[in-house]
Amino acid sequence: MTLRRIPYAPLALRAQVVEPFRHVDWQRLWLSIQARSWCSLALVPASPGASPDFTLTIGTTLARTGMTHLGCPIQVADATGISLECLVQFMDELRLLREEGCIVLVALAPPSQNPVSVALAQFTDCALLCVLLERMFAAEAKKTVDQIGPARFLGSAVFRPGNAARGARKKGTRP
Repeated sequence: MTLRRIPYAPLALRAQVVEPFRHVDWQRLWLSIQARSWCSLALVPASPGASPDFTLTIGTTLARTGMTHLGCPIQVADATGISLECLVQFMDELRLLREEGCIVLVALAPPSQNPVSVALAQFTDCALLCVLLERMFAAEAKKTVDQIGPARFLGSAVFRPGNAARGARKKGTRP
């Protein structure tokens, strides 16, 4: 059997894929929310208009970014579907995690779709307003901030549709 030599052909190079949590925008967002001390952070959608897992996706990516920075586990609590009947139990679990010194990101539903979101955002140490560009409106975002209380917010993060897992475009601005 004779081996044949293949004529010179350039190799196709693939662009290196950067995991979302390693993207510079996520690192900037993470560092900007570290400006204030907190153990529990509510991720609040500014209004309806995003997919149901919008804040959960943000929470998991932000947690991975934070774990890279701090070297310790960060919990993500999916509270997007919490009902009034489960609110007290969920708050008790969140309180226990905080007492144990755990860092917890709480993904919420828009307050106009789930009134429990307001109570949970007020129960956490602080909140981050999550805005989906071209899908959420300023008037609804203002109403969300007013319901929860402006002082509770660290700031806001603006995401492009389809790119929420890739990174925030504006970080740490006051709502």
